[in-house]
Amino acid sequence: MAEKEKNNNMKTNENKVDNSKLEAAVETFAKDRSKENFLKIMEQLEKAVLFVPAMMPDNLDKETMESIREGKGTKLPKDAKILPCLLKKESGEQALPVFSSLKQVPADKKSPAVMALPFFNCVALAMANKAQVQAVVLNPFTQNVTLPQQILEVAHKRGQAPQTKTVKVTEKQFHQLAHGRVAYEILPSFLFGKQKEGLEQLQKEEGRLLTSFYTAIYPKEIRMPYAEDDFSLMTLNVTDDMQITRIDMPEANLGKGLCVRIYAVFKREAEEILYYTIEQAEKGNAIGRILPDKKHENIGEAPDNGAEIETIMKLAEEVH
Repeated sequence: MAEKEKNNNMKTNENKVDNSKLEAAVETFAKDRSKENFLKIMEQLEKAVLFVPAMMPDNLDKETMESIREGKGTKLPKDAKILPCLLKKESGEQALPVFSSLKQVPADKKSPAVMALPFFNCVALAMANKAQVQAVVLNPFTQNVTLPQQILEVAHKRGQAPQTKTVKVTEKQFHQLAHGRVAYEILPSFLFGKQKEGLEQLQKEEGRLLTSFYTAIYPKEIRMPYAEDDFSLMTLNVTDDMQITRIDMPEANLGKGLCVRIYAVFKREAEEILYYTIEQAEKGNAIGRILPDKKHENIGEAPDNGAEIETIMKLAEEVH
């Protein structure tokens, strides 16, 4: 009964794994072992889920076992030890065998268990046992494609590097992303870069300048939703040394963490720009500050609208 269940699990695994492109690349390499054909194998391997003979630990729960069988990434218990079944070469070196399909495993070479692992997990398994494993061998009983440690080290680094993923966003989400980028990146970079000259340009052009920032980052497929009069600017000379420009941002498409208002402070004596944000929070608003190095500081809870300018003045006075 146990043997029948194991065979059923193997069939289930194989039905969920499609390595046809990898196997085609391996067949081509078997006929012409050129560098170009080997690189094509590596390209397909990086996308592949492979079968690895192993001795499975006894203390895995059903869910973890199922994840391993299906080739999903899974976190093993700290005390769990998966022991791969290694092949010993005539030279005495040992290699980790991996298979593109269960058909590649001869009937007399069956192991107690077979794991379905993404290629980079196979590489990590080999690299974690470098003293015992000198190579990984793909389909050792048929095509016999060897990946030596030099190749494994390169693959291991690639597997650890962050993978770029394409993320789809809705139109509303894009509006919010654009709003955040203008308020937290583009406008502060503009003011810190041009200093007094940039601030005077903002005060003169107002909504025309701000809408130009948005227009620059909107694709043709999405209409930029803001008009010049959606932005309200007011400049106050609060002291002989301090001028504050308040920018009220459009109310449309706001959300948690986005700017409701921006305060650009100019300290005349120091000829310094300070940039504060009033951000929508879970409850009420919060005050933040963008630094010249683009870092964002959380200052704390924002006061009522009528007391914001006084609070910003006190914060600016404390900056030396």
